[in-house]
Amino acid sequence: MTAGRPLALPGLRVSTLALPQVPAAPEAGAPPSAPVVGSPASGRASRPRRSTDELRAIVSAAAPRLADATAQEVAAWAAAEFGGLLAVACSMADAVLPHLISRAAPGVDVLFLETGYHFAQTTATRNRVAAELPIRVVDVMPRLSVTEQDAAYGAELFARDPAACCRMRKVEPLAAQLEGYEAWVTGVRREEAPTRAATPIVSWDDKHGLVKLNPLAAWTFDDLLAYAAEHQVTLNPLLTQGYPSIGCEPCTARVAPGADPRSGRWAGLDKTECGIHT
Repeated sequence: MTAGRPLALPGLRVSTLALPQVPAAPEAGAPPSAPVVGSPASGRASRPRRSTDELRAIVSAAAPRLADATAQEVAAWAAAEFGGLLAVACSMADAVLPHLISRAAPGVDVLFLETGYHFAQTTATRNRVAAELPIRVVDVMPRLSVTEQDAAYGAELFARDPAACCRMRKVEPLAAQLEGYEAWVTGVRREEAPTRAATPIVSWDDKHGLVKLNPLAAWTFDDLLAYAAEHQVTLNPLLTQGYPSIGCEPCTARVAPGADPRSGRWAGLDKTECGIHT
């Protein structure tokens, strides 16, 4: 591993351009915009990635101290501790997490899983966030395009084997990209689902081999909306149209008022998580 930001993987596109207008959404499987292509490396990180033992020790020391910290305090600590080896994962349901982290770590990498199946509103939100915030949006691409996946596994794999579709389009691409970082930040909140009720603020992520931060873990949906209103943060319009949890369009349905916020994800199937956080 060389010093500096992690090198881009094949099929990864990096957006640094401020877009004056939100472009029309592309067809499924097509790039959502015309970002700069290349490596996300920069001079922000001036050291190699630390060892697993070193990073585990950081978690052991920080987890109890930050267990009741505010999201802003966690963001400030993460920026100071990990510098350019910090990444933010964002589904573009909203820009609250990128906004929060970029205030402490301007230029931070924001990883967006470009599955090829996003709602037009999600693609438009991604483009607007890339234009508005001091971040670097990294479009993490699956190995196969939608067309190639259809040819190899049959059309609409998401309907027949959603676990396999999520694995190929989300889980595996993200795991490969995270290898270059020391820590990643997610927007997981405890109230979202029973599977997330015990989410810690700081933990060691065995699955990906790095530190995992969940600064919004204790937030409610109302807290998220209040932060967005206070700071004029971009929200995906679907949030106020009955979609409190937004994934790929074919696998996301509207949620009835008062229902589990994630009940619209893979509705009708015995599946509640894509596999990234489990």
